[in-house]
Amino acid sequence: MSQRSGYSFSIKPQEAILIIITMFWGGTFLAVQYAVTQSGPFFFVGIRFATAALAVALLSLHTLRGLTWLECKAGVAIGVSIALGYSLQTWGLQFIPSSKSAFITAMYVPLVPLLQWLCLGRIPGLMPCVGIVLAFIGLIFLAGPGDKLLALGEGELITLASAVAIAAEIILISAWAGKVDVRRVTVVQLVTASLVAFIAMAPAGESVPPMSTGLLVVTLGLGIFSAIIQVTMNWAQRSVSPTRATVIYTGEPVWAGIFGRIAGERLPLLALLGAVFIIVGVLVSELKLKRKTASVENPADDASQVPSDPQ
Repeated sequence: MSQRSGYSFSIKPQEAILIIITMFWGGTFLAVQYAVTQSGPFFFVGIRFATAALAVALLSLHTLRGLTWLECKAGVAIGVSIALGYSLQTWGLQFIPSSKSAFITAMYVPLVPLLQWLCLGRIPGLMPCVGIVLAFIGLIFLAGPGDKLLALGEGELITLASAVAIAAEIILISAWAGKVDVRRVTVVQLVTASLVAFIAMAPAGESVPPMSTGLLVVTLGLGIFSAIIQVTMNWAQRSVSPTRATVIYTGEPVWAGIFGRIAGERLPLLALLGAVFIIVGVLVSELKLKRKTASVENPADDASQVPSDPQ
């Protein structure tokens, strides 16, 4: 009884803030989907991260003077993966609903131990393997058009590629964790992501779109929002465990699904079942990974570096 009475379900103010952040972040999928009707994906990502870089830089002016060569290398490598992840995700939103995109993007969590195994030879534990299997079963259910299985369309494949890029970003962040200043690296990675996206416009055949009021508001708003959220999440996670943060962040695609439904999106029953499988796979993989590696390789430790979003 004494052990049970010592367990509390209370929510800290920092956790409440993370819940609110996750809710708003889920809504950004719809905002991005609107933006790609006004702009090409690479231009939008470039402007968005240029705005975020400027905002973070203004908040970190006193620390930028100490920028090191290692931090430049880390920021560039992470920034390239960010550009790939967000550009592919934005591109995929031209073909699939925002709710489906959010659930497929969430697969970056179980993909992290899989990539660590393939690239670094670190064999994942039993529960991460279970999480990977559950997530991929969910992908099969979710991605098929209508009630058809094993039918990954163009949008689904592009979005899955974005989840792989985001997983690679988290591995890169872990590789430099504790060796660099987070704020300085964040500025470098945001600037790099912006430049890579702008450079990719040429081979993609994109041109600068006319800047409508709607596009300007969404682009600048998401850029500033990303910067503010970055700082807020870093602050909140000082007193929130990676495990609890992961559970909170797993709500992001759920909120995206809710907002998508409000906007008129309707996923078939089989797709909803797939979404459940992905969420369970994410939780199983991440929670076990935390216990197995004592947070050194835990993606949730770096969740503040990736808008979970990926958004």
